[in-house]
Amino acid sequence: MMLFDGCPVRVRLVCAAMALAFATAGCGGGDSGTAQASTLSATDASTSDASGASGSTTALVDTWASDAATTEATSNSDTVASTTAAADVSSSGTSGATTSTTVSTASASTSSSTTVTAAAATSTSTDTSSTGLTALSSPLLGAGADAEFVEDSADQVISTKAAAVTTSSTKAPLVWGNTLRPFSANSPWNSRPVNPVLSSLGIPKSSYFPTIAAGTYSTGVYVASATDTPMVVKGPSDTVGITNVDAGGKQASITIPRWPAGTVPASGSDGHCEIFDPISGVIHSFFKLKNDNGTWRAALYGWTKLNGTGWGSPAHYYQGARATGVVSSAGLIRTHEIDDGDTMYRHALTMSLTYNGLSKSPTYVFPATAADGSAATTNTGEIPEGALVMLPKTFDTSKLSSAKLRKVAETLKTYGAYVVDRNVGTPFVIYVEMDSGFTLYPNGWNNAVAADLDAIRAALRSVASASSWVNAYGSPVTFTTNQNLLSMRGGWRLQSGPQLGTYDTWKQAVVFPANSSRVVQINTTGVGFAKLAWAKPVAGKVYKVTANTTGGAQFRLSFTDCKDASKSVDSGILSNGGSFQFTWPASACWSTVWAYSGVNQASTVGANLVRVN
Repeated sequence: MMLFDGCPVRVRLVCAAMALAFATAGCGGGDSGTAQASTLSATDASTSDASGASGSTTALVDTWASDAATTEATSNSDTVASTTAAADVSSSGTSGATTSTTVSTASASTSSSTTVTAAAATSTSTDTSSTGLTALSSPLLGAGADAEFVEDSADQVISTKAAAVTTSSTKAPLVWGNTLRPFSANSPWNSRPVNPVLSSLGIPKSSYFPTIAAGTYSTGVYVASATDTPMVVKGPSDTVGITNVDAGGKQASITIPRWPAGTVPASGSDGHCEIFDPISGVIHSFFKLKNDNGTWRAALYGWTKLNGTGWGSPAHYYQGARATGVVSSAGLIRTHEIDDGDTMYRHALTMSLTYNGLSKSPTYVFPATAADGSAATTNTGEIPEGALVMLPKTFDTSKLSSAKLRKVAETLKTYGAYVVDRNVGTPFVIYVEMDSGFTLYPNGWNNAVAADLDAIRAALRSVASASSWVNAYGSPVTFTTNQNLLSMRGGWRLQSGPQLGTYDTWKQAVVFPANSSRVVQINTTGVGFAKLAWAKPVAGKVYKVTANTTGGAQFRLSFTDCKDASKSVDSGILSNGGSFQFTWPASACWSTVWAYSGVNQASTVGANLVRVN
């Protein structure tokens, strides 16, 4: 990554001079060492910062069909990924953490005279009781309230009922969970707070003016089609594998099922790129992707569901290359939205802050599942990653000098922006799709626009609470921290049978080929429990584990209480759908997960572990 005080080499000297002239003006700072330069010439030198389940789908390309979105993301280990989109495909919610996402056909073509009403949709979870968790301060967790993601049963989707959505006479019905509007209508990205209460926590000035950025350090984003062929992506070298946090480490390679022929990573040194696959319902996210003499290589890979929540869960806590574990397409200002005639963007925006704006304790809050690796020692501000920041309703957008900026400000008043990453030297960066043509400085540096951006900075505050939330349809939605705690990632040890089953990140399960004899394997490493700050198991509380298996496979979980053996826990062997309730031991110093394969047929083993009270 570039470390030139927030400016690419070609504008660094100019930026330095402008900084003296404007005192914190001149060019935007970069993220995690990646630069963000404000427009000082006709060439936009600014940079941005950012970081599924497979199954059958029916894709319908709409009038926005070759849209190309981009952005850049950084992870807690300075890793990143990003996204572009083109084909509009609506998708239904997935059931469980499997690879059987079903995408239904929905018309996305424009209408010249018809007002369209979207169909109602419901989603229910297995447990609608209050979790009672003591969560860190979060905009999604109001006074004493829990929060709930609407994604699938494994992530504790509770209820939402979609109200009718009416579009203008010249627009298509708004449909979510597709390449143009990623994530479900119930995702926090597509939902908004009602009567938000803003805290006193604001964003301080830093080396540069705030920016709303797209550029060479944004992301290359491509949309896969059914005719695209698989591609093997290897690690940075033949001796270093590609990092897959969800799988628990590095892999020699990852095979992407459909690879668009024209894929080109962003030209900046971070090499961000994301592939939307509407066929499998997956967003593939890469950091430092490059074509090395015909061999594709990347430093990091993550994935998320195209129609999911857009945030991680305790089990699948790292789903993209931003510091918060999300993909860079989350909250991105997309090309097709910029001049759509609307007064705002109909989703929360994505934002990074620099060191003096970000908190060192806590480093992140719900719904974020991670933060920058050095956050606890290098941050000096007050706002944790995962926080939602908004403009107060009293902020007068009519006085802003740019129509593009007014639209962003209206969005910040209604939906806000989630803090998902850290940059170097810029108070805030809001991310825009690369090659979108978006710029606040079409004729070069503009003091009035810079002053407006600083006025927005001065007025932004983190959200302390909200009276309620509504989803993209305007219907009530709630969010919960009570999500699946158990991943089936390795390391596994073979107990009996011909060979180990392997963890499949896309299926979120251990996969066994057909064998004539049963395979039994165990995992005693504890790596399946991420121990998120807002989702740590609570001793004395009741939990329920449920087996999600196929092909006759089985599951078992046990905890050893090292201080009182009589309080140790063992679920016994559970077949698909079988469950076991237990009280979390006070001294659970050892856990063992068993996976038992089926016989004479392919099989999988997964599990769901949630709190009952």
